[in-house]
Amino acid sequence: MEQRGSVLLLGGSGQAGSDTAALLRRWHPELPLTIAGRNLARARKVADELGGATAVTVDLTRDDLGLPAGRRHAAVVATLWDSRLNGLRFAQDHGVPYVSLSSGMIDIAPEITAAAQRPAAAPVLMASHWAAGVVTLTALAWAGEFARVDTIRIGAILDEHDAGGPAGLADLARWAEVTSTGYARRDGVFAWTGAAEARVELHSLDGTTVDGQTIPILDVTSLALATGAPNVEFAFAVGESAGSRRGDGPSVEVRIDLEGADSAGAPLSVNRYLVHPDGQRPLTSLGLAMGIERLLGLHGEAVPPGFYTPEALLEPVHAVERLAEAGTLFVDA
Repeated sequence: MEQRGSVLLLGGSGQAGSDTAALLRRWHPELPLTIAGRNLARARKVADELGGATAVTVDLTRDDLGLPAGRRHAAVVATLWDSRLNGLRFAQDHGVPYVSLSSGMIDIAPEITAAAQRPAAAPVLMASHWAAGVVTLTALAWAGEFARVDTIRIGAILDEHDAGGPAGLADLARWAEVTSTGYARRDGVFAWTGAAEARVELHSLDGTTVDGQTIPILDVTSLALATGAPNVEFAFAVGESAGSRRGDGPSVEVRIDLEGADSAGAPLSVNRYLVHPDGQRPLTSLGLAMGIERLLGLHGEAVPPGFYTPEALLEPVHAVERLAEAGTLFVDA
């Protein structure tokens, strides 16, 4: 396997970064990896456990990321918020793929602008969807059963003890500070909703009800535009998960409801839960790893420069297969 350099994982010693690196190492044992973090000892620990990986310190406030000149990288992966977009610019300057995870709908304008200004510089994958896009891909795989999709409703319950490490918690705090309003597609129109209207109740697989709200997240736009569904919403709640209530530790549940019609025009609906007993970390790392794999041509053709979302690059049915391999359960509601 010929590579121009290693995959540079910014925040590689954190939860999302280290889990993503572990998946890439499992799938592609010869793929060079560079674990980049502010704490060199932590980065070295992750790199040593992976084997065949290097550790470096990184400074996201610098254009060169504080990295030695002359090192080659195959891709740059921001597993934490690239607030100054120096990771993106570094990838563009070196003509290598870039993946982002933590921009969120409220932060994407600078990233879109930077990618649009230099469209030929590098392929850019914006994976700031829930769990890096795997929920959207699952919904699209199930939408393949429909001739017409009218409504998509998604409700994700995240365990209060599974919100991620410091970077993940900072993302949640930042998004909550910016807006408490909802966002959805209603009758074909994308629109913001007031905080009161955004509040919903989500139902766990064990029957427990959790208070949540519809949120501004890229899954809404991706699903609406990919399927043509005029009604799409994504609701989110943080609370005690069914796994924690059983005493098995934090789990994650995502209910996906699809409504529409089959090829004969008869009403059709799908109501299923996507459940992982180990919480959201395996889902997020899987989405990131699949995106990196695709960008580098390790599964399918290498991706040319451009701006992409997960559903533009990844095959939904393949994503569901990978989710099942990772221990994800799919349960009819």
